[in-house]
Amino acid sequence: MINEQIRDKEVRVIGEDGEQLGIMTSKEAMKLADEAGVDLIKIAPTAKPPVCKIMDYGKYRYEQARREKEAKKKQKVIEVKEVRLSPNIDTNDLNTKANMARKFLSKGDKVKVTLRFRGRELAHVNASKVILDEFAESLSDVAVVEKPAKFEGRSLIMFLAEKR
Repeated sequence: MINEQIRDKEVRVIGEDGEQLGIMTSKEAMKLADEAGVDLIKIAPTAKPPVCKIMDYGKYRYEQARREKEAKKKQKVIEVKEVRLSPNIDTNDLNTKANMARKFLSKGDKVKVTLRFRGRELAHVNASKVILDEFAESLSDVAVVEKPAKFEGRSLIMFLAEKR
């Protein structure tokens, strides 16, 4: 809220250079802001009494946007990359997929390992669990199993995350 939108009886006022001007009525605070040629901005509406600052509103919005942009820069978005395997995969193909997963993990992403079953392959699900265990074992130096292998639909799914 700025200027006339502030309807509180009493407000705590902070000057342009950051010094406390004390508690006064909102009309007095508005008069001080007008004399300085800037706006009265409510910066802490939940405080008792609410805190208002005398400053340029455009400058305030600019600084707020810049602070939000800086906070956004420091965030790290973790993506989930998927590696698909089949029950009759050969060791060399498994190593290739493991290297791909290793690359994803080194970039800070999580890896979803999916072992898909088609047709009669569903009859040999128990024998295929070994493939996922082998895959996790080959990546044990850089990854930890976040969610163990679980059957969902026609596939076994396991999640790996980077070791801390």
